[in-house]
This record gives sequence, structure tokens and C-alpha cells, in this order.
Amino acid sequence: MSKFRIDMISEEVRREADKIIREDMHDPRLGGTYCITRAEVTRDLRYAKMYVSILEDDKAEGVIAALKSGAGFIRRELGHRLSLRYTPELLFVRDQNIAYGVHVAAVLRDIASKTEESDQNQDE
Repeated sequence: MSKFRIDMISEEVRREADKIIREDMHDPRLGGTYCITRAEVTRDLRYAKMYVSILEDDKAEGVIAALKSGAGFIRRELGHRLSLRYTPELLFVRDQNIAYGVHVAAVLRDIASKTEESDQNQDE
């Protein structure tokens, strides 16, 4: 199977899973700001790793637990909505990329402010 087709399937699985979670799952632990950033479906379509970005750190464990407990429901709904030979088993993983990006931006701001201070001190 070509990589292009796997990428299309991965994006479709991500989009539909996000719809199912937002519209059909009514778990109180899902209250909060989260987003499924990407999905990686294996070449044999047996597994899909779903990366979830959670902005509120205190609710992160609850959101991941709710998604893991609802994985069977989400998988069944995906099977009804998508026409694939196999409906992938869903594995939910917390995506740290946004938090890492915020950390890198903070470090860069800190370095920029220190260089400005040192430039001002040299001018005096």
C-alpha cells in the first residue's frame, strides 16, 4: 500500500474519531481543551496511534483515561462510518509538541532579553 494512501486513511481516521468524540461521547472527564493532532495508521490497518494535545495539564490524565476507556466505542463507530477492510485498534498517546513549542519559545525569549541586557550594559 502506498504511503500516500496510508496518509489519507490516517487523516480520515483522525477526522472521524474527532467527530465521534466531540458529538457522541458524553464522558465528563472530556471537559477541557484537547485536540487530536494527528493519527498514524499502520500499513496493515490494524492499529492507529492517536496523538492528543491537551492544554490543561491538570485534566490530562482524565482525558487520556476517558479516551482509552471509550476506545472500543470509538472503534465501533469508525467501523460504521469508514469503509475499510479492517477497523484499526486505537491507541491514545498524549502529544507533547505544543507544550514543547511553548517551552522553546520561553527559552528563546529569555535568551533575547539577556542579550539585550548585555548589549545595554556594554553601551554604558
